[in-house]
Amino acid sequence: MKILLTGANGYIGQRLMPILLKNGHEVIACVRDKTRLSNFADEKGVSVVELDLLDPVNDGLLPQDIDVAFYLVHSMSGKGDFSKKELKSAENFLSYLKPTSTRQIIYLSGIVNSDELSKHLESRYAVEKCLGQSDIPLTVLRAAIIVGSGSASFEIIRDLVEKLPVMVAPRWLNTKCQPIGIRNIIAILNGVIGREETYDQSFDVGGPEVLTYKEMLLQFAEVRGLKRWIFTLPVMTPRLSSYWLYFITSTSYPLAINLVNSMKVDVIAEDDRLVKLLNIDLIDYRGAVQLAFKRIEQNMVVSSWKDAFVASDIKKDLMKYINVPDYGCFKDIKERTISKGQYEQVIGNIWRIGGDTGWYYADTLWKIRGYMDKLVGGVGLRRGRTSMATINPGDALDFWRVLAADRDEGRLLLIAEMKLPGDAWLEFKIEPLQSDKYKVIQTATFRPLGLIGRLYWYLVLPFHFFIFDGMINKLIKTPLPSSLVTQQD
Repeated sequence: MKILLTGANGYIGQRLMPILLKNGHEVIACVRDKTRLSNFADEKGVSVVELDLLDPVNDGLLPQDIDVAFYLVHSMSGKGDFSKKELKSAENFLSYLKPTSTRQIIYLSGIVNSDELSKHLESRYAVEKCLGQSDIPLTVLRAAIIVGSGSASFEIIRDLVEKLPVMVAPRWLNTKCQPIGIRNIIAILNGVIGREETYDQSFDVGGPEVLTYKEMLLQFAEVRGLKRWIFTLPVMTPRLSSYWLYFITSTSYPLAINLVNSMKVDVIAEDDRLVKLLNIDLIDYRGAVQLAFKRIEQNMVVSSWKDAFVASDIKKDLMKYINVPDYGCFKDIKERTISKGQYEQVIGNIWRIGGDTGWYYADTLWKIRGYMDKLVGGVGLRRGRTSMATINPGDALDFWRVLAADRDEGRLLLIAEMKLPGDAWLEFKIEPLQSDKYKVIQTATFRPLGLIGRLYWYLVLPFHFFIFDGMINKLIKTPLPSSLVTQQD
């Protein structure tokens, strides 16, 4: 079949893509930025279409012989009125499909069985109704929390459990939900393709257990071998709850607000008829957490919610920032010469930067800068990185975004997503010299916004002097972990 996959570089899309290809389907990957799908760009059976469903419809972008279309788009962590954005996106999606031969739309929604819904769930339900107005048969899969390495819920729970031995938490921790493992979700999404008995129907899909959020936190702690104590307060307001999540976890503030509002509503499946129809063997919550950590330990995390543009302030036209400007900019350039034998060590260190590795020098100051960023509404350092083994353009890397990552050319370019009075880039390059030597070039570029931007640069200049000098020295001198050396051998 020819399958349209919107949100192809999202958390679900990147995990569904290899399954579709393995089953022999031809995939049209719909993304806002082609560079974000570089890991699938050369895959046989994949064609990439670049479009933003919030932009006016541009006829002719999609092939007409589509069989099935997945709608995996949402805007909960973005700024502004996400409900209007989601509805507009769904309407444009249908406009794109109208001239095609699409025989089925598959939409991953949220469980909406409560009498009172959160704004997030109301928006999902509104999208359902919008998609249902089309003549194309619609299959709706309604899920609660999805548990898997890199999912928003998993990473937020992980932050809470691993950072706080004692939690004084909001009362919504007693709300009930029915979490489901990412493996089960992918199997269900794949299983309904072309199944006519699922056309024009909505199905609740949940795991085998109904748990409170408190029970999920405690079970997560048990899997990790940690002892945790949780006390709930009946007086914590939604705003205070949102700040609590925002400062303790890696979530953005817009996402924290919407999560808190959603967590006040029970999300429990009414039946399991689809699971029975597809003969899915459901994974319990503990099992899903254990599988997630196996992926993390093996550096096999395929996708993360943190890599989404809506989780940051980055503009959608990312590529316009890839040419680092010179005019009107301040630069801090450090250069070192290395031997040919040091090349793999240095490039390996560059490719490991951020996340658990840190920034090689003055990590405490980097952390302080991350806390300061959080205080003014920024992303902070807690996002880490999706994989310690790979870096792709568009990935989040602490409070940076990857613009270019070409290991063969020896170049890594990052753009800052921290709150700044201007734009900032950090670039690492390794260039060949004569006589089996290489030059390592580390360049920090800042383009100030007005007088405030210039004052900011001069205020932080003393810190930059020794931080960046220490960083390049450590990049060169730090030995690679033995596991990576073994892999290269």
